[in-house]
Amino acid sequence: MASEATGVAGLAERYARALFDLADEGRSLDQVAADLRSVAAMLTASADLRRAIRSPVIDRDAQGKAVAAIGQQAQLTPMTRNFLGLLARNRRLFALPEMIDAFLKYLAARRGEITAQVISAAPLSEAQSAALADALRKSAGAKLAIDQRIDPSLLGGLVVRLGSRMIDASLKSKLNRLQLAMKGVR
Repeated sequence: MASEATGVAGLAERYARALFDLADEGRSLDQVAADLRSVAAMLTASADLRRAIRSPVIDRDAQGKAVAAIGQQAQLTPMTRNFLGLLARNRRLFALPEMIDAFLKYLAARRGEITAQVISAAPLSEAQSAALADALRKSAGAKLAIDQRIDPSLLGGLVVRLGSRMIDASLKSKLNRLQLAMKGVR
């Protein structure tokens, strides 16, 4: 018997599944996915927004007004705006990043895609993104969706996760390995 997921992961899965089913019914999976990617980018870029959705001090009305303003400003679809409003009313905004990830995983599974997570120190150019996507498609041998994220702490290079494989070619990890090697050379 399969066990029910618990905690934030289980909560995120349930909400993401409900949104996925509604978007599928309304034939708006692509629009909602684009909205959620946009919201994820906003969360990555703004520490204030991350604090606002996670803070238990901010009441549900204030959170609701904030996500309504963000939805209006970002021109999100009504379905996505309603979803964010529901999360604010139910005090579930803290799990929004996990819900976005779960929704995108459902979409990738529906399309038969494998998702590769690419973390870079700086945004990749169009040419770099295209070359990386081509190399990853050849390696995976399947349709591929790429989730690009920025982490300035990497200093340079990339970290690529494709299924259970991870390739860490970041400057940060190379410096860490060098530091460990230097400790042993006394």
